[in-house]
Amino acid sequence: MSRIGDKPIALPEGVSASLNGRSLEVKGPKGTLTLEMHEDMALDLDEQSITINRPSDAKPHRMLHGTYRAHIANLVEGVSKGYSKKLKMVGVGYRAQKQGNKLTINAGYSQPVELDIPEGIEVAVDKNTLITVSGIDKQRVGEFAANVRAVRKPEPYLGKGIRYVDEHVRRKEGKTAT
Repeated sequence: MSRIGDKPIALPEGVSASLNGRSLEVKGPKGTLTLEMHEDMALDLDEQSITINRPSDAKPHRMLHGTYRAHIANLVEGVSKGYSKKLKMVGVGYRAQKQGNKLTINAGYSQPVELDIPEGIEVAVDKNTLITVSGIDKQRVGEFAANVRAVRKPEPYLGKGIRYVDEHVRRKEGKTAT
């Protein structure tokens, strides 16, 4: 029995949800997001909450039940509060700058790396080494932040690279002279 799927999703003030066929649309102060529902999952929409119902206790239905509940909760939180991820660059000469719709990263390569900022994602660069990626879609924010981190992953010996602000990089000792 899915304990996550059974919880109703509360709609905060200013957030509304509507179902058009199999498409759930959630509107809030930050924007609008849609989700295509699986044909087996049923929704009960109220003014203050959303409840997901499954047709049976079969394993695929139990898996979808909790998954769709989590997706819908992410939509509601995204249109009401939004999501953000912070990355910091550690290394001599490592810096980033935003130029229009591109993020230019100097991370120790011979040429700077340019990343196109997707639609609906906002990027802010503070002090040339702190990058903040924000938006209303949790999946797209996380994907772009992962792409920025993948430019130069943190390495374990000197700790140089691009990492999340709250990420702990396990350091290795390296060679020791005897």
